[in-house]
Amino acid sequence: MSSCCSTDNGDNGHGHTHPKKDKLFWGCLIIILAAIGGALTLDLLNMSVPMVHHFGHSILDLVKTMWWGVLLGLFFVGLMGQVPKEYFSVLLGRGDTVGGIFRAAGAGLLLDLCSHGILMVGAKLYERGASLGQLMAFLIASPWNSFSLTLILIAMIGLKWTLIFIAMSAVIAIITGILYMLLTKAGVFTPNPHTIVVPEEFNLVQDAKTRLKTFRPTGSFWATVFRDGWKDGKMVLRWLMFGIVLAALIRTFVPIEVFSTWFGPTLVGLLLTLLATTLIEVCSEGSAPIGADLVIRANAPGNGFTFLMAGVSTDYTEIMVLKDLTKSWKIALFLPLLTVPQVVLLGWIMNQFSMTP
Repeated sequence: MSSCCSTDNGDNGHGHTHPKKDKLFWGCLIIILAAIGGALTLDLLNMSVPMVHHFGHSILDLVKTMWWGVLLGLFFVGLMGQVPKEYFSVLLGRGDTVGGIFRAAGAGLLLDLCSHGILMVGAKLYERGASLGQLMAFLIASPWNSFSLTLILIAMIGLKWTLIFIAMSAVIAIITGILYMLLTKAGVFTPNPHTIVVPEEFNLVQDAKTRLKTFRPTGSFWATVFRDGWKDGKMVLRWLMFGIVLAALIRTFVPIEVFSTWFGPTLVGLLLTLLATTLIEVCSEGSAPIGADLVIRANAPGNGFTFLMAGVSTDYTEIMVLKDLTKSWKIALFLPLLTVPQVVLLGWIMNQFSMTP
């Protein structure tokens, strides 16, 4: 994974090599810090420069919403690096089987992290040997299905629609994972080069017990966890920060109110919802209230589901991370190609049972 983070060495002409700077990472970081600093300075001086204020506070709102998930994601990525690859292969099952796809989707449903934290964990799972099908099932099933967000959705749209949304997201995750598995077997995609074969005599429980007897969480261990988490998570962070900048620009120049009157329970409204969720970068915490608003105010449960699911399927941060991770545009772009038709179909069906005013 670290090879995706622009760490190639270059000769400076004196026989010494220096790491190649990640221009996207540092460029976006400078823009984010400058925008936040500019907006807060204007607030402090009680000055009004609307565009600068709106852009800076849009970035600040996004950062405040997702920071905890990003930090947890970095921590889990570093911690996973200390776990033997065989453990992941045993827990997830074989990546070329339907059972392995179901396990990956189940793991995505159960893990309580925001979409950006999940993306980091998913990338690490791939590096630890998960198949393409398992990676996609995990990513699609998980982003807004955390326990905390499930409770929020129940409060906003009721238990029935929340359970339907969760079930349908699992269906899309499993179908997409199986399609990726079949396309990999057919030679359309290159299999994960990190896949390992676990010896038949390997016993996970016994091996874990043996390791835990001598394990001591020393300062050196935690230093390695945080160092590896930062190094391996940087590939996701670079695109995440790019997404934050782009989303803030859209929020600044394209008010979401423009879309709100077009989101009715019609095919046109459904397609406009798809367009909006593609353009507007919203993390899982932010997508839940908007999706709920589409269910209640627009009387369009299918649009709410589409906003939540297509935000994952068409998210440019996720697509670019997948491209960097797998070194394949084809693998990354098949994500929206395979999932969007399923999302639109299920959304349209849900709208046929739209809630009465």
